[in-house]
Amino acid sequence: MSTDRWFAGPDGLEVRQVRSSLCVQQRGRVIAYCSSVEEVAQYVDLADLCEVIELPFGSGSRARNAGP
Repeated sequence: MSTDRWFAGPDGLEVRQVRSSLCVQQRGRVIAYCSSVEEVAQYVDLADLCEVIELPFGSGSRARNAGP
């Protein structure tokens, strides 16, 4: 995972890869650093996670079609 991709879960939970560990955050606060997916599963049901991919600014149709 690169720094602009992560997984989001319910209640504002986020999972991001930080070096060789996974950083579990909830509403911006670090909950845990995990060394495996199994450890992440202690904090969130893995089936509830979805990958988040940030798009470059201005690449969406909303940005192209924005009025004055």
